[in-house]
Amino acid sequence: MRESKKELFSRLYGQYYAMVFQLALGFVKGDRDQADDLSQEVFIQVWNHLDGFRYQSSHKTWIYRITVNCCLGFLKKSKRGAFLRDPSPGPLDQIGEEQENSHRILDELYRAMGQLDDLDRLIVTMMLEELPYEEISEVLGVSPSNLRVKIHRVKKKLKKLMNHE
Repeated sequence: MRESKKELFSRLYGQYYAMVFQLALGFVKGDRDQADDLSQEVFIQVWNHLDGFRYQSSHKTWIYRITVNCCLGFLKKSKRGAFLRDPSPGPLDQIGEEQENSHRILDELYRAMGQLDDLDRLIVTMMLEELPYEEISEVLGVSPSNLRVKIHRVKKKLKKLMNHE
């Protein structure tokens, strides 16, 4: 017996929400509220287009593409007049020193990522998700060898940004 649309959507939401949120978080430079809004928009698109899914790729790859398109659309809108809010740090006195240090490092990474162009930021985010190169190249529509070159260049840029060179 085949899953109903509602059952399939619920399964996909449960399985991929965290992945979508992480990807969106990278696009909005660590702003959790905006990442949550984008994630909800992604799943509205998933629901609206679920009947048209043609099984030419995995659900994961399809949802990644929707996420990328939603995030790029958001960035285009924000560049036309709106602005990205600065993420405000949470109350650091409520978390341990180790977590505080992790938050600082992540904040620094997101700030550095925010200085990258959209495609480079997308690559970094997918690498942080530990997606296989083949899947990243499929989502981006580039060859695996071209992707490796792009990743090498992005790593150099990030290293330079995070070392303030």
